[in-house]
Amino acid sequence: MRNLVTFLLLGLALCHALTTVMGYRGNEEEDWWRERQREEEEQEREGRGRYPQGEDWFVLRDSRRVVQTEAGEMRVVRSPGGRILDRQLHMGFITMEPKSLFVPQYIDSSLIIFIRRGEAKVGNIYKDDLAERTLKTGDIYRISAGSAFYIVNTGEGQRLHIICSIDPAESLGLREFQSFFIAGGTYPTSILSGFGLETLSNAFNVSSEEVEEILSSQNQGPIVHLSDSHEPRSMWSKFLQLKEQERLRHMKRMVELQQERPREQDEDGEEIKWSWRKLLTSVFGTENKKERETRKAPDSYNLYNRNPDFKNNYGWSIAVDDSDYSPLRHSGIGVYLVNLTAGSMMAPHVNPTATEYGIVLRGSGRIQIVYPNGTAAMSKKVSEGDVFVVPRYFAFCQISSRTGPFEFFGYTTSARKNRPQFLVGASSLLRTLPNPELAVAFGVSEYRLRNFTDAQREAVILPTAGVAPPDKKEKMRTEFDKVPRVIKNFGNDMIMGFD
Repeated sequence: MRNLVTFLLLGLALCHALTTVMGYRGNEEEDWWRERQREEEEQEREGRGRYPQGEDWFVLRDSRRVVQTEAGEMRVVRSPGGRILDRQLHMGFITMEPKSLFVPQYIDSSLIIFIRRGEAKVGNIYKDDLAERTLKTGDIYRISAGSAFYIVNTGEGQRLHIICSIDPAESLGLREFQSFFIAGGTYPTSILSGFGLETLSNAFNVSSEEVEEILSSQNQGPIVHLSDSHEPRSMWSKFLQLKEQERLRHMKRMVELQQERPREQDEDGEEIKWSWRKLLTSVFGTENKKERETRKAPDSYNLYNRNPDFKNNYGWSIAVDDSDYSPLRHSGIGVYLVNLTAGSMMAPHVNPTATEYGIVLRGSGRIQIVYPNGTAAMSKKVSEGDVFVVPRYFAFCQISSRTGPFEFFGYTTSARKNRPQFLVGASSLLRTLPNPELAVAFGVSEYRLRNFTDAQREAVILPTAGVAPPDKKEKMRTEFDKVPRVIKNFGNDMIMGFD
């Protein structure tokens, strides 16, 4: 009996010692974890951390006007750099006056254009043939890097507003993108001007004097007027005033100047070639309409003509991937459009496949982004014209103000089907993951956790009237002040960025 008591006492002593040691180790590990978090937070405050610093990193302000003429302008918002972004995408904004032309050119970056407002005719060279497409509000269309193209505002009395992604993956790296103007004069300068007069005279089979005259006539800039109300000062206006037979006679005097671009291929793996004559015949209307309709180039895709991927009483969302619009496959870029009703929110979620770039089209709201260590990266109000970026894997949400709908459009750095992982709501990860393991991870009972996660019956887009109270100060601000200098009043009929 005495031995049994002794054995029990030894067992109790051993258990007590083991518990003490484990508790000490547990406290030690917790202290280590908290110390590590404090160090990371201190590094972030001092700008020495691994993550981008400041809210302005996520709301892009680096805007540059690259074109400005009487007929329109183009601005570019530069993407931030750094290892945290899986891919850079610059955002371009083009405004064109009625009956104006963005002159023929090719650039070192691929474009996915979105017609925000107005109507346009876009022509580009596809497999050595001209492809022309008439685009309207809501259309997206891809122009590959190195493909010659032009844009005409065909809307009657309406400015044309275009948003475009600018993918620098194939660029020369000189700037956001580099234009190579095919046609031009003193401003812009045509790439043909770099060749000797004798070389061009022989190539075009015309005199040196005529070559020199053609290449020095245009001085109105990259975006020019085509309207009869403007003086025929540019070569484009003069050419359009000629009768059709005269235009045809001049065109016939231009032989085809055709170059094969080495190592560059189209969607089907065929080498891309461009023809200046075919591009010009499109602009000046000498090509047969029936012939144009036989082109095999991809068509445009309209966002507003399809049903939303998700819709409830609080908003809707559309995501376009390469299965919807095959040209996106060759850029590796997706497109999205979201509309939130007043006071609603896109539930906190993560995009595990892509970085998201966006622009506010209408209304105002708040974007919240979270660092991987669980601290707030940004909680900032945004309004019409603001451009923002959310890095891949970062948790975030968008909240509409209570003053009206909140609509934003953008691009993702993946053309694959996007499967966002929602952290809150009826279709969230917390509903999908096993409850016992989650309860242990949160340190609460399964019953309490289930009540917590099941309280929200809506999914994806949630009602949050209490989260997005009206901002009285914002109501008092003028419409001019609401829109940032990046694109002032982009959604209406004012030219972007003018002070």
